[in-house]
Amino acid sequence: MQLSSMNKSQMMILESFAGAQNEDEVNALMDVLRDFYANRLEREMQRLWDCGTLDQNALKELENKHLRTPYRK
Repeated sequence: MQLSSMNKSQMMILESFAGAQNEDEVNALMDVLRDFYANRLEREMQRLWDCGTLDQNALKELENKHLRTPYRK
């Protein structure tokens, strides 16, 4: 297995979690990360909606699609 070095963002997150004093602080950090990625996703969805890539028809098509990675059998 080849080890790769962590980038600046990964190191910052690791150091933040290492500095957490208790489970409440870990949970608060997790909330911050979840909010960050949720906001990023919202902005991207809005951008796709505004440029016409995503619309009501596209959402309707996605409604019943199975997009998860299949389990190994």
